[in-house]
Amino acid sequence: MTEALLGFAAMFVLMAIRIPIAFAMAAVGLVGVGLMRSWPAAMASVTTELVDIAKYTLSVVPLFILMGNFVTRAGMSRELFNAAYAFIGHRRAGLALSTIVACAGFGAICGSSLATVATMSRVAMPEMQRFGYASSFAAGAIAAGGTLGILIPPSVILVIYGIMTEQSIGALFAAALIPGIIATLLYMGSAVVVTARNPALGPPGEKTDWPRRWRALAEVWGVLVLFALVMGGMYGGWFTPTEAGGIGAFGGFLFALFRGQLSLPVLRDVLVDSARTTAMLFTILIGASIFAGFINFTALPSELQAFVAQFDVHPIMVIVAICAVYLVLGMALESLSMILLTVPIFLPVVLQLGFDPVWFGVLVVCVVEISLITPPIGMNVFVLRSMLPNVPTGQIWLGVAPFVLGDVVRLAILIGIPPVTLWLPRALGL
Repeated sequence: MTEALLGFAAMFVLMAIRIPIAFAMAAVGLVGVGLMRSWPAAMASVTTELVDIAKYTLSVVPLFILMGNFVTRAGMSRELFNAAYAFIGHRRAGLALSTIVACAGFGAICGSSLATVATMSRVAMPEMQRFGYASSFAAGAIAAGGTLGILIPPSVILVIYGIMTEQSIGALFAAALIPGIIATLLYMGSAVVVTARNPALGPPGEKTDWPRRWRALAEVWGVLVLFALVMGGMYGGWFTPTEAGGIGAFGGFLFALFRGQLSLPVLRDVLVDSARTTAMLFTILIGASIFAGFINFTALPSELQAFVAQFDVHPIMVIVAICAVYLVLGMALESLSMILLTVPIFLPVVLQLGFDPVWFGVLVVCVVEISLITPPIGMNVFVLRSMLPNVPTGQIWLGVAPFVLGDVVRLAILIGIPPVTLWLPRALGL
């Protein structure tokens, strides 16, 4: 265990001197294996990881990223916001509630929290400012709603977790659906409670008559079709998750094309942006895999199992402790890095305690969501800050605080009642 702790310390030191995390993980893993085994073995492990990254199953990642970029260009986010606003925008905090619902819908066809935040900030923030919403509350609603992008399927993070742990991606997507709905409702509840205490934070918008409501609802047909095609095709057995990603990307391309949003320069930008995002994810994945190989050489997972076994504590308390570790790590690491670093260590312990790996995967993503809106990293907050330069970072942190409490409640529900997560995949026979 000493070697593993020294490896983590060295990795954090490299990160502190501004070495990119992917290269920090790879360097520590390479040197660690070289010192513990031999340098030929270390180089061989790097070669193996580079070859393994070319798996067919991993091709689903760039396909879902490409789908998200196409639907963003197609302007579906505004239609979702308009439909939600038409029904609930006239209530207190109605625009914030509409933003959260739109984020959930956009996450269902995008799969990226950062893309959801960036897109919804352009769509929702001007409307909330027009009706006099407090900047902190409005920004908090967007940042929190954006976290739904990595939970509500299709989710790139869940895809990578499924490939890492050899779990069914379809089962993970099904398991994440109800927690995603619970998260949406809790975020909405947080907004209602905050504005009940101070109505000036989120005044109501204009009321929409029923004919306009039905027209706004009819405009979101594209979102429903794309979601039904991708998810329905997977669960209907018509195609695999990788094929679903390809069909979703092609569907997003068609929507952007026929809506007149896809010129050659835009297509180039979409492809380049998708390639850059994929390269970033895969570079982190390679670095984490090299580091995980070093950790396995140190026997940390088995030693951690033995360490936990010597204490007479309820298994749920071990899960609570693991969640606490993720919350602490979220102060220094971004979401994907956390999952890639820790799942190979914690999963054997979780399995030894008798917990379902699908349940644990959804739980991990929910904990990681919290790190997206908590300091000091809070990637959603920093993306939002770049999109809204007139809103100070401190105000955004203040605005997300009530929504973090909603996340804590959701976490308690998922830990205390595992069937909330596992009922749907079992009902589908996954």
